[in-house]
Amino acid sequence: MEKLKILLFAFFVCLSANSWAQKTEVSGAVLDEKSMPLPGANVIENGTKNSVMTDFDGKFKITVSDKNAVLLISFVGFVDQRIKIDGSRSNYQIKLISTTTSLEQVVVVGYGKGSRKNLTTAVSSVKADQLNNGVIADVGQLLQGKVAGLNVSSSGDPTKASSVVLRGASTLNSSQGPFYVVDGIPGVDISIIAPEDIVTVDVLKDAAATAIYGNRAANGVIMVTTKRGTKDKTQINYSNYFGFEKVSNQLDMMNSDQLRSFLAKNKMNFTPENDKGANTDWQDAILRPGYANSMSHNLSMSGGGEHGNYFGSITYIDKEGVMQGNNFSRVIAHLAIEQYAFDDHVKFGLNVTNSNSVYNNVPQRNSVLLQSVSHLPVSPIKNPDGTYFENFIQTGYFNPVAMINHADDDTKTNNLVGSLTTEVKLPWGFTYNLNLSYQQLNSLHGEFYDSYYQKYNSGNFYNNPDPPLVKTLMNFGVNGSALRNSYQTSNSIIESFLNWDKTFGEHKIKAVVGYSWQEDVLGDGFQATNTNFPVDNVSYNNLALGNYGAVSGYKVDFGDSRAYQKKRLISEFARLNYNYKDKYLLQGSIRRDGGSVFGSNNQWGYFPSVGGAWRIDKEGFMQNQKIFSDLKLRGSWGETGNSSGFNAYTAQFISGSLGTFYYNGQQAGAYGPNQAANPDLNWEKTATTNIGLDFSILSGKVSGSVEVYDKKTTDMIYNYAVNPALVPVGTIVANGGDMSNKGVEVSLSSTPIKTKNFSWSTTLNYSHNENKITKLTNPYFIGGDSIRRVQPDGGGQTGSTLQIFKEGKPLGQFFTLKYEGKNAAGVSQYRAKDGSLTTNPAIGVDYHYLGSAQPKFLMGWDNSFTYKRFDLNIFFRGVFGNKVFNATRADLFRPSTAMSNNILVDAGDESPSDLNAYKYSSRFIEDGSYIRLDNMTFGYDFGKVGKYIKKIRLYETVNNLFVITKYTGIDPEVEQGGTAPGVDSNNFYPKTRTFLFGLNVIF
Repeated sequence: MEKLKILLFAFFVCLSANSWAQKTEVSGAVLDEKSMPLPGANVIENGTKNSVMTDFDGKFKITVSDKNAVLLISFVGFVDQRIKIDGSRSNYQIKLISTTTSLEQVVVVGYGKGSRKNLTTAVSSVKADQLNNGVIADVGQLLQGKVAGLNVSSSGDPTKASSVVLRGASTLNSSQGPFYVVDGIPGVDISIIAPEDIVTVDVLKDAAATAIYGNRAANGVIMVTTKRGTKDKTQINYSNYFGFEKVSNQLDMMNSDQLRSFLAKNKMNFTPENDKGANTDWQDAILRPGYANSMSHNLSMSGGGEHGNYFGSITYIDKEGVMQGNNFSRVIAHLAIEQYAFDDHVKFGLNVTNSNSVYNNVPQRNSVLLQSVSHLPVSPIKNPDGTYFENFIQTGYFNPVAMINHADDDTKTNNLVGSLTTEVKLPWGFTYNLNLSYQQLNSLHGEFYDSYYQKYNSGNFYNNPDPPLVKTLMNFGVNGSALRNSYQTSNSIIESFLNWDKTFGEHKIKAVVGYSWQEDVLGDGFQATNTNFPVDNVSYNNLALGNYGAVSGYKVDFGDSRAYQKKRLISEFARLNYNYKDKYLLQGSIRRDGGSVFGSNNQWGYFPSVGGAWRIDKEGFMQNQKIFSDLKLRGSWGETGNSSGFNAYTAQFISGSLGTFYYNGQQAGAYGPNQAANPDLNWEKTATTNIGLDFSILSGKVSGSVEVYDKKTTDMIYNYAVNPALVPVGTIVANGGDMSNKGVEVSLSSTPIKTKNFSWSTTLNYSHNENKITKLTNPYFIGGDSIRRVQPDGGGQTGSTLQIFKEGKPLGQFFTLKYEGKNAAGVSQYRAKDGSLTTNPAIGVDYHYLGSAQPKFLMGWDNSFTYKRFDLNIFFRGVFGNKVFNATRADLFRPSTAMSNNILVDAGDESPSDLNAYKYSSRFIEDGSYIRLDNMTFGYDFGKVGKYIKKIRLYETVNNLFVITKYTGIDPEVEQGGTAPGVDSNNFYPKTRTFLFGLNVIF
């Protein structure tokens, strides 16, 4: 019996010990560097799904299965930390280090990663929680105002991407947009990324950072990293928002009473055909009634185990434009899988993203905008019988509401990006990577102008393209006109590179050497048009119903004869980083590119770079000082190239159709040369010298950087007009120009206040850039050192231009008449070339240099406040010192034609006898500076709710709350990209003010 008791006692002791080994309760608190609690931090038992979240005071309590368990603690914006439970205590105080202030922050660079503390180049990083909030599906807008030196401009059109220019324009032949790399895949169409899937955006600014991408990096490189699954952490996230948008500003046009009074005062009258006694606000008439609605839904799932992880998401975005019939929708599906094998020495990665977008465009959008401000308020939208009002006696006068409702203009795109990556860890610090990627963009576009548009053929209907394109006369066929095209663009890339990361005592070496092969096929598809349809209701969906053969002179438009292109790029690259004592840092890289788009004599180019940094704070003489916790001086030089902005066959001789000629009693087709060959077409190169200073003071409370750069582009490629005796075509694409950009960038971050319940963090960025065309000549060029351009062709303004390419002047230099008030007779006068005053200035002769569209300063100021569970973010953005040519105002400043076209209210003091009042001149060049409260977000974090919901956050965002500016147009944020920046020419889609309500849930 005693033996039985002893055995039972031993059994229960062992059982109790075993139970303790399996179940241990651990508690504690998660804090930041300043011992402030971090509510909502994740605490996970490593290797299991057992997890909790910290409460409002940062405290947690978790029961683990083993007294030797490992806890993984993570919080957004902080470095993850692992804590091993030792069994001797059950309460832990855990401090996390902020990635925003930590020198260990990881930055993505070309073909690798590096810690910010050891960078020798200029790189700015923006984390997901720092991106702009709002109804945004465009990465450019997410970054607007967030990065010093990044100039982003956008309108209110949901179907149009924003323009992005980094450190000033570097070329005359392309959009000047940066090169995007997404999860290591170069050249990705940025529209495939769901904003909610972004982790970080790294902006590579100087050539030492971008030279590793060679001929595609002249305009800067933006690296986007998307979310991945995390080991031992299964999570489901859902976020959505609903937005309501309204036009934030409109032009102050005369209403019917004001215009009727003006005409009566000046003894003028409406024509009976126009005056129907209405009082129509045509700007409102083209808008969607009420509010434009927007919404977004994002659902993601992620997780992983010891040997792999996964992340999947699906996103739906729907955004109505404020103009009638304007809508944008997109569905994005994203899957990322990482799997380890062979004792984790090999990592396979599969990344697939598919984006399907539908764009419902406003038919003849810019013409609709033009008509909406010039149409007379006394004309009604519709006649008493319900038909649309029109007056075809007056040329160029069309009902903008009818234009929208009697046409369709739609585009559907499907964008697929897939990549398969293999990373092999080799002995002696080597890592081998093989990346295979494929991108395919399919677009389907349709336009239909029903039989109503046939009436416009006799009314001189001109389109109204964005500058610098010139207006052309449109013809809409007979009984309806339809266009349909379908094109595919594909991109195949193979990249293979070997990394070496080795430490020898106090010496650290990181090196990469690799090979890249890329082939692009563009414009693989077709286009066709037809006219003379029996009915209107088939739209563009059945071109076979048309009968163009019965319409005399109609020619089917098969699209651009040079649409199909095939390009190939082959590259070798290498980079070496040397680090001595984490104090002295050196970097050098070189890339050799071979491109098929260049002349046969110059298909290969070399792009080197070198950089160095000195971490001054690591020196012995800095150890006893209390001011700087980080101080680093950087310097770099590098050269990059540009191979975009022209056709794959630009350097080759091409013959094609040259119209017809009369032969033997009939018209015969004429064929001949229409493009000149240029075997010497060379690489466009941009060299950048950059000096930077990174610092952190007051124990990390204030940190920042200062950059000074000098960027020079040589051998700029441009389509020059040449002597036909030398080149029969009369034009040739050739090297010839140089351009310079010099600037300063300053970024500051600080946390002035941080207490238990309240904190305030602020970030300020400032940049200045000076752009200048330093050379424009070419041996063949017949235009000297300048090219007059940008011709809006407003009424009575034929041949008048607004800007000029000129040596010694910036891109966007205004060159026009100089307004000098009115003479004694009340007629507007201008300064002639010889300095005299004239009322009859000559176009192109009496022109003067009158300011530039280039901003002198850009500014972004971000403020984040937290109080207990409440958070508030306020973001201001400013642009200063740029000029805007308000050609819209000039075209609406015509009192002499006020009986047939509406005028601005402030044109009411003008005399109709002054036929010069509206001439394009300095009178309409305005200060484009502004400060905008771009974004204000107020949120509340409910924390953990119930058993399954780890976190709920509700928020409200207001975009474009107000703007402070002297500009008299709709909005001062006029297009800053392209080669004709700063021109407002009846083409500005109204910006909106948005009210948005959102929800974030973590399960």
